[in-house]
Amino acid sequence: MRKFTLPILLLFCFSGLQAQENRKLPVETQIEKNHEITIKGNRVPFKSITGTQPVWDEKGEPIASLFYTYYERTDVDDKDTRPLVISFNGGPGSASIWMHLAYTGPVLLNIDDEGYPVQPYGTRDNPHSILDVADIVYVDPVNTGYSRILNEETPRETFFGINSDIKYLADWVNTFVTRQNRWASPKYLIGESYGTTRVAGLVSQLQNSHWMYFNGVILVSPTDMGIERGGPVKMANYFPYYAATAWYHGQLPSDLQSRDLDDIIPEVEKFAVDEALPAMVKGGSLTASEKEAMATKMARYSGLDKEVFLSNNLMVGTSLFWKELLREEGMTVGRLDSRYKGFDRMEGGESYDFDPALTSWNHAFAPAFNHYAKNVLGFESDLTYNLFGPVHPWDRSNETTGYDLGQAMRQNPYLHLMVQSGYFDGGTDFFNAKYSMWHIDPNGKMADRMSFKGYRSGHMMYLRAEDLATSNEDIRQFIQNSMVEEGIPAKYD
Repeated sequence: MRKFTLPILLLFCFSGLQAQENRKLPVETQIEKNHEITIKGNRVPFKSITGTQPVWDEKGEPIASLFYTYYERTDVDDKDTRPLVISFNGGPGSASIWMHLAYTGPVLLNIDDEGYPVQPYGTRDNPHSILDVADIVYVDPVNTGYSRILNEETPRETFFGINSDIKYLADWVNTFVTRQNRWASPKYLIGESYGTTRVAGLVSQLQNSHWMYFNGVILVSPTDMGIERGGPVKMANYFPYYAATAWYHGQLPSDLQSRDLDDIIPEVEKFAVDEALPAMVKGGSLTASEKEAMATKMARYSGLDKEVFLSNNLMVGTSLFWKELLREEGMTVGRLDSRYKGFDRMEGGESYDFDPALTSWNHAFAPAFNHYAKNVLGFESDLTYNLFGPVHPWDRSNETTGYDLGQAMRQNPYLHLMVQSGYFDGGTDFFNAKYSMWHIDPNGKMADRMSFKGYRSGHMMYLRAEDLATSNEDIRQFIQNSMVEEGIPAKYD
């Protein structure tokens, strides 16, 4: 039997205790670092505060703790007029890493100009960051990133559902804004994908339950946010996305293919609403010749064979489209970014084996953030940083977030909305994003406070270098244009 001296035994005990502590998330902590960056040719000094802040139950006991990273410009004298952007990603179950390391923050992960991963993994300065005009906090909801449940007896439905997620995060944001002394600041929410569901509900919850008012909401690749659509409407709305993707891959007829994408999109949007939708609504009442003519036109705007539409009663969903568009080449196209191509074990079938876009992105982000958190932000933990955390089952009942956002805008004349979408995003397509805007504002009275921006990329449009610059500039202009001059009352004339 091996014998150990007392000092060695003590060392082993200490190491074991240290390992246990590193496997636990501290309820509250802050790590502050100073940095600087050049944005649009100007030096911007800033600090990062990386930490954890608790979620409390009704008795004031911590039941979870959320990991966040907060960037604040340090050469600003008056924080009361300095905008604050609160940033969430989606999933549900996704960490805030995506927009943090690839979009609005001060660093970018190492990828090529089209968004593909490169080695060595790591980060570099982001010359397009919005940190020159706004401070930013990136928040990881429960079980995403390093955020964790602390009290295992807490019911999971406290966190994992559309409305419970909004409720506890609103309370967390309220605490964060209070602690950072930012109640006077113009405030903005930005969410991507399911994060748009989250921030659409949060702006209403914060406004009506915490009396915190915002200047703007930015929806990046928005979900349907509970806005009703289905059947023929859902299927017809896909055609502009189909046409854009087919154009990118050179699958449209030559007369369309030779035109610019911006010239094609309005034509296909009109076709979707004025022709495809009525035809789908008529269903079996269409004559054989009418059905044939419509299938021919659908094929023209989608890059698919008309027989695909005829054999599916004119209603072709996205799964079949991703498999079918390049079937003759033996390739599939990505869901979240249809510029990406992959191939399956078998060329037959009606859906692909995997999304080639998502697998490429996971490859790039996870190594970069783990390196950045430890070596730049100074946060050390033996916990796994969950790009996608265990948050299921997720209660999706009683979703009204899109309608709630519209109500919040009607209640608050200061509140503006911008939607950003990639033309090649098949998961949350750009025409459905426009459709949501129309129904957030069904009477059109808020049109001057709403804007749509489209980009020639996918779900995370900022991964393409050209769109990274453009989309950040669009946010910068949105923030500056939605700032209110001193003394202007919040009222309708």
